[in-house]
Amino acid sequence: MNDKKEKLYWRRLDNSAKIFPISGGKKYSTVFRLSAVLKEKIDKKMLEIAVEKALEQYKFFKVRLRNGFFWNYLEYNPKKPIIEEEKEYPCKYIDPKENNNYLFKVTYFDEKINIDIFHSLTDGNSGTMFFREIIYNYIELTHKEEFQEELRVKRKMDLSTEDSYIKNYNKKAKGNNASKKAYKLAGRKIKLGAISAIHEMIDLNELKQEAKKYEATITQYLTAVLIYAIYKTNYLKNKGKKPIKVCIPVNLKKYFPSNTVSNFFSYITVEAEMKKEKLDTFEKIVEFVKKDFAKKLEPEEIQKTMSGNVKLGTNPLIKIIPLVLKKPIVRLSYIEIRKYTTTTFSNIGRIGIIGKYQKYIDNFLMLIAPEPVEKIKCSACSFENKIVFTFTSILDDCEIEKQFWHFLREKNIHVKIESNGILDI
Repeated sequence: MNDKKEKLYWRRLDNSAKIFPISGGKKYSTVFRLSAVLKEKIDKKMLEIAVEKALEQYKFFKVRLRNGFFWNYLEYNPKKPIIEEEKEYPCKYIDPKENNNYLFKVTYFDEKINIDIFHSLTDGNSGTMFFREIIYNYIELTHKEEFQEELRVKRKMDLSTEDSYIKNYNKKAKGNNASKKAYKLAGRKIKLGAISAIHEMIDLNELKQEAKKYEATITQYLTAVLIYAIYKTNYLKNKGKKPIKVCIPVNLKKYFPSNTVSNFFSYITVEAEMKKEKLDTFEKIVEFVKKDFAKKLEPEEIQKTMSGNVKLGTNPLIKIIPLVLKKPIVRLSYIEIRKYTTTTFSNIGRIGIIGKYQKYIDNFLMLIAPEPVEKIKCSACSFENKIVFTFTSILDDCEIEKQFWHFLREKNIHVKIESNGILDI
């Protein structure tokens, strides 16, 4: 885009992104974080240049959020992004006024670079692509002798901002049946709006071998461990009766052709009726999880869920309601919808890095914002032979986190624990 075109640039929000500015706020930030831990201290000036270079490639992210009459929309942001040392808890609400109107925020601390992203901008898959470009740029700038060729040549990108929901949904697809409300994690909340982050760094090869014994994928196995950890601690302690329900985001690019950098994800919900299904051992839980995954990841089921969500966003009655009136309605609906999930577990999988850059990186992290209803949320990503499973929590204890890693260690899987120090582990 040239300067004139950039100033005129604007675009509609995709079908998922429409909801986040209306439902989001300080209590429901709808922000996720990606972090890269490098092997040397971060140079702020080089990081600033790296972010600006990445925005030249990802011009779609150089935007600010505006209020339309019916919906929010995105337009070109002429300001520079603010890069500063990390001082807030992860995944906090991004205040546009304090962030030059950007929908992402880049911070650093010692050897770590973070990017917090408001979900209206993009999803975890495309957010990872943008963050990876920042990391590549930073390494090239701080090691110019080794990366002279890379500094001269731009990486080719085949990207668009199409609304892949509208392109791929099926008007005739029937929505899934309504389900029961979920068990809510009980307990006192951490004071002063703090967020606990506990990272469990797991040996990936050992985890694969253990999951293989149950003929389960990594995501299935970790979902089963999570349900088991909740069951053995919070659920039994509080005499839970409702099902433990884990929401699993699904990358729709694996099911439909798309190169969009806008949101394009759906979800499945694993619904574990602990008493009805007699899920009182890990072995029973992992078999249940495998069957539920197989059923709900059928292309037909994915199409139903995705199409059902699109129908809500394109509903003529909802469309004609002015934005100022939509906000209270959507916020109340969003709070109600959250009651159908105990927790969320998002595994973005392996973060692939070009070989010559790998030696400068120790590991990656992903974090998602906990909420008043979903008091704990979980995320994972892997790099080389390490997968990091992260708990972000507003509960004033870490019983579930401890049960999770004790279980893995009992299976002779090496786990290293790190935290932001909010809770005593």
